[in-house]
Order: sequence, then C-alpha cells, then structure tokens
Amino acid sequence: MGPARLWLAILAIGLATYGFRLSFIHLFGRIDEVPDRVGRVLRFVPPAVLAALVVPDLLTIRPTVAATLVDDRLIAGIVAGVVAWRTENVFATIGAGMAALWLFRFVVLA
Repeated sequence: MGPARLWLAILAIGLATYGFRLSFIHLFGRIDEVPDRVGRVLRFVPPAVLAALVVPDLLTIRPTVAATLVDDRLIAGIVAGVVAWRTENVFATIGAGMAALWLFRFVVLA
C-alpha cells in the first residue's frame, strides 16, 4: 500500500467520523426533545465507554493462570468494583481501589 492510498484512507475515515458527529449535532439541534427510546439507549453509553477504557488495563494476560489472577491491578479493580456496587460513591470507590492497589503492590506482593 503506497503513501497516497494510506493518506486517502486516513482522510476518508476522518471525514466519515466528522460527518457522523456532525449529523448528531444537526439532528439534536432540530428537535426539541430526545425521544424516549433514544434516551433509554443513550443512558448506557457512559458505562460502556468506561468499561472499554478500564477492562483492558485490568485484564492483562500473564504466562500462567495463577499469575493472571494474582495481578495487583485486577485485585484492586475487583475491590473498587465491589465498593462502587455497594456504596455508589465515586470517592469511596477511588479510595478503596487505590488503597487496594498500593496494599497489594507494596506490601503483599513485594
């Protein structure tokens, strides 16, 4: 693949992305309210984006199953997930996750 085709692909993808975003801005600028059906679907976008950003960092595959399950980031992520589920408090979740990460990284697994 030559440089011209590569730049053409990058330009086409950029224009498609821009057009997709612009269509939503144009669409929601013309209607007064978001339809209920669309609003119900859009409620799931932030958790999906958060999961897409966080889960790959937590689930690093190690050479053995035991090493994968004892990964300090995975354990801290599980602790933070449990705290988030039980308390629904962002600051408690961040504090518990960081405390668990530091505990496992510098005390238990050191």
